[in-house]
Amino acid sequence: MKDLDRRSFLKNASAIAGTSVLLTNPLTSSAFYSQSADEVKVALIGCGGRGTGAAFQALSVKENVRLVAMADAFRDRLDSCYENLTTGRAKEGKVAERVQVPEDQKFVGFEAYKQAIALADVVILTTPPGFRPIHFEEAIRQNKHVFMEKPVAVDAPGIRRVLDAAEESKKKNLKVVVGLQRHYQKSYLETYRRVVEEGAIGDIVSARCYWNNDGVWVKERKPEMTEMEYQMRNWYYFVWLCGDHIMEQHIHNIDVVNWFKGGYPTEAIGIGGREVRTGKQYGEIFDHHVVEFEYADGMILNSQCRHQPGTVANVSEHLVGTKGKATEGKIFDLKGNSIWRHRDRDDKNPYQVEHDHLFDCIVNDVAVNDAYNGAMSTMTALLGRMASYSGQRVTMEEALASDISYAPSAYTWDTLPQSLPDENGFYDIPVPGKYKAV
Repeated sequence: MKDLDRRSFLKNASAIAGTSVLLTNPLTSSAFYSQSADEVKVALIGCGGRGTGAAFQALSVKENVRLVAMADAFRDRLDSCYENLTTGRAKEGKVAERVQVPEDQKFVGFEAYKQAIALADVVILTTPPGFRPIHFEEAIRQNKHVFMEKPVAVDAPGIRRVLDAAEESKKKNLKVVVGLQRHYQKSYLETYRRVVEEGAIGDIVSARCYWNNDGVWVKERKPEMTEMEYQMRNWYYFVWLCGDHIMEQHIHNIDVVNWFKGGYPTEAIGIGGREVRTGKQYGEIFDHHVVEFEYADGMILNSQCRHQPGTVANVSEHLVGTKGKATEGKIFDLKGNSIWRHRDRDDKNPYQVEHDHLFDCIVNDVAVNDAYNGAMSTMTALLGRMASYSGQRVTMEEALASDISYAPSAYTWDTLPQSLPDENGFYDIPVPGKYKAV
């Protein structure tokens, strides 16, 4: 991928994205997990809300698993996660009894992930996305199976690191699942089968997708915090940690269109800004993005995401084909008449299914590796951010080759991030027409 040209990119994208992520090709051997082992040891890297949820789901699979190590930059987050996994609802099933993390296997700080990874067979990566490339890289270096949340990076150098580690994970026969859970959701899988495999709506000629809602939490700055700690606590509002909400949330919808289309866009143009969410507590990210993605065959995806309270909420994806239209669990003809609707009310939670599938593949040595698609759908959302920040048309080729990195010079509590507040506490905001995307 380092010497990517347009032709090889499109060829690789089409070949890989056109296949289902639920692979069922058994391998003859695995060097990293013995089927005769009594248990699968898990390490949790990132103990916030999503990490707690992912650990709960991993500990709820039918295989014999136990959580043996935990790591987070903040001790209070680790302690809160541990308490949630060992009390309350966790005690109703088998989760609490599977948490076996002694005090000397709870690690805190920026380097904590290395120590926790070393103790496990499977690693759960759920820190803010800016850390994902270095954590995934280390997990693969240590020969571990991985569940990692989306997005998997926040800039092109991070994407390239993930792509390199993804190639290495395949060579090592490691199992990797990425938290783009719609790939594991029955309503989407049934829609995919009818639309893509059976051609129910013909050729897909246009698409639109949305993640429009009120927004998320805000963390207060406290006087004793260094700038690094404040940005880490309020990570959603800083590009080096979150990637902006087009990457952190809207990636789900963009990824669905990539999946059904069987490839990734070749270029994008967009608009965006801060119209409502303008306070200094919101860091440096936009509150809306509107992006037009173009695919290799000329198909246009119109994409919207918005964090503006009191506005119409919409989280969905819509495909238009030569013979009909489709959205999750629904297919219509071109006149709007219903052709098919998914009606199974007992569908299993896709957040649980992705963990069920990962651990089943590990124990039974079945291939699953979502890392390439996770990286390229992250890259698609990043392409959209580049287009909306700059106001320029940006190609996938030049975006992926960009050397712009948002990472700090070092990971310490006294290190100053690249983005700093002015004397009034406000951060520089990208200005379309002035911001350089690549």
